Amino acid sequence: MSEKVRFRSVVGPELAGAIDLPDGEIRGWGIFVHGFTLGKDSPAASRVSKQLAREGIGMLRFDNLGIGDSDGDWGDGSFTVKVQDTVRAAAMMAERGTPADLLVGHSWGGAAALAAAAEATGVRAVATIGAPADPSHVERQYDAVVDRVLSDGSHEWFVGGRTLVLKRAFVEDVRRAHLRDRIRELDLPLLVLHSPTDNTVDIDNAGEIFSEARHPRSFVSLEGADHLLTARGQAQRAAHIISAWADQYIHGSRPAGKTSQVTKGSLG
Repeated sequence: MSEKVRFRSVVGPELAGAIDLPDGEIRGWGIFVHGFTLGKDSPAASRVSKQLAREGIGMLRFDNLGIGDSDGDWGDGSFTVKVQDTVRAAAMMAERGTPADLLVGHSWGGAAALAAAAEATGVRAVATIGAPADPSHVERQYDAVVDRVLSDGSHEWFVGGRTLVLKRAFVEDVRRAHLRDRIRELDLPLLVLHSPTDNTVDIDNAGEIFSEARHPRSFVSLEGADHLLTARGQAQRAAHIISAWADQYIHGSRPAGKTSQVTKGSLG
C-alpha cells in the first residue's frame, strides 16, 4: 500500500512521490534516492522500498525534476539540486510526523544521499547501493555530447528511450561536486552495498567510499547482482540487508495515524 505525495523542488516545480507504508508494526521511516535518470518506479527504487515497507520501514521514493510524474525540466536540475531536493524530502517527511531515520541511495542517488545526509532532518543512518565515489562518474554516460553542451550551452541527449536536454550548468555543477569531503565529515552510520559484477559503477568506488568514511561503517558485497538490481530477488536481498543493519539506528513504532498528513504542495 502506498500514498501519493507532492512537494516543491528547490527550483520551484512540484515533485511527485510515493510513500510505501509499513506493514504491521512501524519500525521507522526512510527515503530512497533514485539513480541518475531512473525514477521512483525503477526496479531498485520500487522493489527495495516495498520490501523495506514489508519489514516495517515506511519509505518515500520520489521522481527528481522532469522525471516520471514530477514537473519541471530535467536539464534545470543538477547534482546540487538533487541533493537539496533530498533535503526537502526529509523536511516533508518530518512535517508530516514521520521523520526519516534512514536515507538509502542507489547509484548516483547514493552519492546524493551521502551529500544530503548531514542536512536532512531526522536522518540517523545512510545506506548506498552501487554508488560512485565521485558524482562526475556520470559524465561517462553523456561524454558523446558534453563538448557540444559546453560550447552551445545545451544539447539533446537520448537516453533510456527518451530525449533529455543536457545543459552547461548541469555539467559544470557535477564537475564542481566534492563528495569526498562530505563522506569524511559524515557523522552517521554508513552501510555500503555494491556488486563485484557491477559493470556500470565499478566496485572500486565502494572501497573509496568506505575508506573515506568514519566508523561506524559497514560493507556488504552483493554477489550476482547487476547495477540496476533487476535480477530476480536482488533488490529484495539488498532491502533485507539494509533492514537488519538499520535496526539499531531507526526509531521504534510511531502512531499509524501519522501516515496521511501530507497534502499536495506541502513545502511549497
